[in-house]
Amino acid sequence: MTNPLLEKFHTPHETAPFNEITEQDFVPAFKQLIDESLAEIDEIVSNTEAPTFKNVIEELAFSGEQLDRVSNLFFNLNSAETNDEIQKIAQEVSPLLTEFSSKISQNEKLFTKIKSVYSQKNRDLNDEQKMLLEETYKGFVRSGANLDDEKKQELEKINVELSSKTLKFGENVLASTNQYFKHILVKNELEGIPDAILEQYSHDAKERDLAGYVITLQYPSYIPAMTYAKNRELRKELALANGKKSFANDEFDNQNLIKDILKLKQEKAKILGYKSYADYVLEERMAKSPEKVLDFLEELLTKAKPYAQKEIDELKTLAKKDGIEDLQSYDHSYYAEKLRKEKYDLNDEELKPYFCLEEVQSAVFDLAEKLFSLTFKEVTDVQKYHPEIKTYEVLEDGEFKAVLYADYFPRKGKRAGAWMTSFRSQSIKDRENSRPHISVVCNFSKPTSETPSLLTFTEVTTLFHEFGHAIHGILANTEYPTLSGTSVKWDFVELPSQFLENFCYEPEFLKTFAKHYKTGEVLPDEKIQKLSDSKNFMEGYQTMRQIGLGLLDMSYHKTLEPIENVKEFEDLQTKETQLYPMNKETAMSPSFSHIFQGGYSAGYYSYKWAEVLDADAFQFFKKNGIFNKEIAAKYKVLLSSGGTKDPMELFKNFRGSEPKVESLLKRAFG
Repeated sequence: MTNPLLEKFHTPHETAPFNEITEQDFVPAFKQLIDESLAEIDEIVSNTEAPTFKNVIEELAFSGEQLDRVSNLFFNLNSAETNDEIQKIAQEVSPLLTEFSSKISQNEKLFTKIKSVYSQKNRDLNDEQKMLLEETYKGFVRSGANLDDEKKQELEKINVELSSKTLKFGENVLASTNQYFKHILVKNELEGIPDAILEQYSHDAKERDLAGYVITLQYPSYIPAMTYAKNRELRKELALANGKKSFANDEFDNQNLIKDILKLKQEKAKILGYKSYADYVLEERMAKSPEKVLDFLEELLTKAKPYAQKEIDELKTLAKKDGIEDLQSYDHSYYAEKLRKEKYDLNDEELKPYFCLEEVQSAVFDLAEKLFSLTFKEVTDVQKYHPEIKTYEVLEDGEFKAVLYADYFPRKGKRAGAWMTSFRSQSIKDRENSRPHISVVCNFSKPTSETPSLLTFTEVTTLFHEFGHAIHGILANTEYPTLSGTSVKWDFVELPSQFLENFCYEPEFLKTFAKHYKTGEVLPDEKIQKLSDSKNFMEGYQTMRQIGLGLLDMSYHKTLEPIENVKEFEDLQTKETQLYPMNKETAMSPSFSHIFQGGYSAGYYSYKWAEVLDADAFQFFKKNGIFNKEIAAKYKVLLSSGGTKDPMELFKNFRGSEPKVESLLKRAFG
């Protein structure tokens, strides 16, 4: 039997042949492709011709293409459709891939050739080639190429351990999330929760062969309960369960893993000559240093805190009418929703019938066509890793541009949250432009026999956010895969996603898709205006929350001392941003996957950083028309350029000036 992962994919647009792949194919494929990729490196090293950009840097950029594809395929499955066997394979192949990366980054003969090319004047290189050369050289140095053999071995060991432990962190969070559910037999205990959500809870109970209702910690289940349940004890219990994810001193507890991961990261930074892991990371970001990040967050904290405190005081006044004198964090969503209803006469459940998932997706597609001339055509000949997924060909002015996978509903093997990823990066080789395969993954309420999937307005903005990332990937048009699409500085990557969210609040655009799923009636003008007016509702609170997470992340990664107690450290670092009493039984660090499993280590601040960029960028559109073709064309250049230029240069070319923090403050607080 041939292994489909080792063959060229003979599928439409060379998409992943999910129907032909078995779990048993992965380990042998990884092992063989690692060997083949190392052989490609040996060819570069053994070439007796003088080192040039073409025979060293360019050859290296295109090496290991099939290994990259299989890696993307496998680890995307591990996030969106995992099981015990896939998780076991992940633990086996992650150290192999880390060892493979080390063999390349620590190959002295290869680095000698790279250094030789880097030291040449290279005046004949174009901007993208110069950037690839710069990034390649720096990448090797930052991976330890200049270290002695003993230090290289230490670094390799650290990287292998980090790979294994970060994987385990994510597995624990998923298992901890899945193991809890609240079973309720008496409907009265769910007073206040809308019928559509109760139907979902009833469906979840039936899936477990239980009577009554089941609430889980998956967000489409958890968030409505926290928002609408009049039963305060129920809200408290659910919040406690959510806050104890991987923080319950059980087999899925992540506290020791956090200490191990941070220790390893600090050792890695020290070996590479950096004061802290944050210094190591931020050298390659727009922010450049932990000090600049902390100054940025502290400036926002000073400006936002008075607004946030005023918001909480309003909630406390509202809660006192119900006899609650000690407003707690588990009361926040419930009373925030009440206040929103009072201020704007808006209720998520009343709005949901106007935000059918299919209509919202069509709106995103229409926006992409208006701004960037992209169209989306559903296709059925692209193989999928789950039957619920829909697949699309993306066209630009009628020409094929990308494949899009849309994966919208929760499953047991799928991690929580929403993200964009790719199964194949874009690149141009031998004049052939290999177009990207992009995936948008979310966790929205499933359709039932009675209703289609209906979204809260927050979920609407989530879908736009992830499509912003997707469009960044779809429009990619660079020569080299490592500079393509979303391969940009980490604190620049959220600009396209957060930029697209702005359109959700524009009445002119909302009217095109906010339609009742039964009657087709457009959401009334007054509601649309109120939605637009409510854009900054609880903005102070949300800003404080993001600043708290950013400060916590930066503190973890700049500290030079071992963390003795995760909970105490978390409470100390977030103290200034806390607006409610802290609960000694809960901690969010043990489930903070962004920084302990994902790529946001010493980078969580980038959400707020990118908000400055997106506020400034959208203000440009607002002044000149939100569908302005001329400005959209300039923005399209920024998106298609990927990481080929410095992000500040790209932004200034688009906007005409550097971004101003005042744009964000004006949008947020007037």
